[in-house]
Amino acid sequence: MPITTRAAITRRAHTPWEIVELRLDEPKAHEVRVKFAASGLCHSDDHITRGDAPVRLPVVGGHEGAGIVESVGPHVRRVKPGDRIVCSYIPACGSCRPCSTGHQNMCEKGLNAGTGMFLDGTFRFHLDDEDLGGFCTLGTFSQYAVVSEWACIPLAEDIPFEIAALVGCGVPTGWGSAVHAAGVRAGQTVVVYGAGGVGSNAVQGARYAGAKNVVVVDPVEFKRDMAKVFGATHTFADARSAHEFVVETTWGQLADHAICTPGVLTEEIVNAAVQVTGKAGKVTVTAVGKLGDRAVHFPAGMLIGYQRQIRGALFGDSNPLYDVPRLLNLYRAGDLKLDELVTRRYSLEQVNEGYEDMLEGKNIRGVIVHEH
Repeated sequence: MPITTRAAITRRAHTPWEIVELRLDEPKAHEVRVKFAASGLCHSDDHITRGDAPVRLPVVGGHEGAGIVESVGPHVRRVKPGDRIVCSYIPACGSCRPCSTGHQNMCEKGLNAGTGMFLDGTFRFHLDDEDLGGFCTLGTFSQYAVVSEWACIPLAEDIPFEIAALVGCGVPTGWGSAVHAAGVRAGQTVVVYGAGGVGSNAVQGARYAGAKNVVVVDPVEFKRDMAKVFGATHTFADARSAHEFVVETTWGQLADHAICTPGVLTEEIVNAAVQVTGKAGKVTVTAVGKLGDRAVHFPAGMLIGYQRQIRGALFGDSNPLYDVPRLLNLYRAGDLKLDELVTRRYSLEQVNEGYEDMLEGKNIRGVIVHEH
């Protein structure tokens, strides 16, 4: 039968998150109802309240979550009631064309991320007579949510929910941007623009892949200091200073890779990334900008003359069913720093405070701890 759940929603752009009580339906075929324990405060959700994400409103926020399966609908095979899980913000059915060719990050079951509508054309969250979707068809800013079984990844007992939540988006997105999408190799020079929740993991990925120089550009001193904890070899407050260092340390050869992971992507950042890469260098764009802005805008000769590449990365080219457990194994072995990512924990009622802290540069990653 339906239950009630407390959740953070936004009704329209340029308004903060609002705590409401929603009615939540039972799960249907291939769906499960999750009791969330923790949710990450990712910058992507802030893009919603600022009007920079093309989503259906009102919407239940949150797409980084971990918790316990409370109940399941018909035909569910991946998980069962009582299982601990982490949710992948992009589902992985395992059988569609992208999944079957090794590109689970582009699974066809994720086509309704911006509406939160399920594949049968209906919704599970309701506010009075109004249907609401969860962001990325999750809605982890809710105590409970109904999600696709394809978005569920089993979670071992020894992994804290607050850590697991981050591995549903920010960690593999950043790590994979360096390791998978960019393809960083031993001895290379990598420049990372933006050292928040995603950029910090791009730093970890680049360093683990063997990069000699991992250069971070971020205007916030706290984030530059934390970047060194995650493996940065050099940090700078501005792109010009970083460029001058790269020219000097590579004897003019420039960087092999530039990875763009700022909170808001701009044309200035992309141009700096292109200019800092040398011959056959690659620019990997992971962040998004303001809706309607054209951040990728430069003369074609900038690519042709040095045979540079520029490409986008979704979920860091990661395959969630394989890469999420692999990353947690690295964490378990002490090779991946995840505890250090969590700067502060918040209650659901403090969600707006959490985003204020993020925008003021006080957090690498804030986490909502759900109280039931």
